[in-house]
Amino acid sequence: MAYYKPQQIAMNTIETGVTKARSSWTQMLVLGFLAGAFIAIGFLLDIRVIANTPESWGSFANFIGASLFPVGLILVLVAGGELLTGNMMAVPLARMAKRISSMEMVRNLFAITIANLMGALFVAYFFGHIVGMTETGPYLTKTVEMAGHKLEGDFLQMFLSGIGCNWLVALAVWLSYSADSISGKILGIWFPTMAFVAIGFQHVVANMFLIPAAIFAGYYSWGQYLMNFVPVWLGNLTGGALFVACAYFVAYVHKPQSSSSVPAAGTGSGSAVGGYQPSSSTASAGTPAAMALQHSDRV
Repeated sequence: MAYYKPQQIAMNTIETGVTKARSSWTQMLVLGFLAGAFIAIGFLLDIRVIANTPESWGSFANFIGASLFPVGLILVLVAGGELLTGNMMAVPLARMAKRISSMEMVRNLFAITIANLMGALFVAYFFGHIVGMTETGPYLTKTVEMAGHKLEGDFLQMFLSGIGCNWLVALAVWLSYSADSISGKILGIWFPTMAFVAIGFQHVVANMFLIPAAIFAGYYSWGQYLMNFVPVWLGNLTGGALFVACAYFVAYVHKPQSSSSVPAAGTGSGSAVGGYQPSSSTASAGTPAAMALQHSDRV
């Protein structure tokens, strides 16, 4: 089971971020819808399994649910999808490397936010509400209870919880980029994702399913959801862009130029921007370093 070193993961992630940012609207909306639905299905699985567990099991029931939730992210990263929290790491990293513009980054994050919301709402309404999977017996109780916990706390608490969540989720995506096999990707995805769910951090896309599911059942309001959405979205962005993308950009990508190594004007030495200059191994999709992206450029 081969894997890539952190420096290689960083370069691969930059190329993936470029691909994501320059996708067509159709690609972003379709793949974003799928990713939102996949995460919602993972959460629905969590609820359906743990809602009936004995109270005496205590936190072990939460561990079981947390162990099942990664199914959603595995579907996104292996089958294909555009997930907002993963893009909050990969696309800003491409921007830090000056491979894309700020407008391309904003366009992608906006489109994927809308598409993920549509996918999650689809599962919440049709499977949760119409079919009744989150609106009967213990499943309703568990859905309302979990949604209520997400709505607790003030802006700062939700924001910080969002940071913790996407610090781990973005690392799950990062680890998936390190593997060249499905089994390796699943292992890389599973542990950080299980950890954020077991801890109870807030994931903006998971909340797109959970809180509306409770609203469709007659609990809470869209105004309360909006007060959760904003700080969690910002926290997830901070966790992915600052604590993962920026940290690894500084550690593995950015190479400050000393005054003695700055080439004279007109020497034709290339245009290294922001300390990052694509090497021959990352400049072309046909090279070995970029070949690793061909199976994961929609993650």
